[in-house]
Amino acid sequence: MLGKREADVARLLAEGLTNKEIGARLFISERTVESHVRNILNKLGFNSRAQIAGWMATSDHS
Repeated sequence: MLGKREADVARLLAEGLTNKEIGARLFISERTVESHVRNILNKLGFNSRAQIAGWMATSDHS
């Protein structure tokens, strides 16, 4: 359901990293991370980063 980069962002988000930290890890801008987070929220019908983290914890989404 998620693209590869979105899955990477979701995985790091679930580890508790900030957008800035995620950007540094993936060598992308903080704005790009924000865009990926917004896309993930829309695709999954979620409202919060916590929901993404919970979804990632439920099973293997890699």
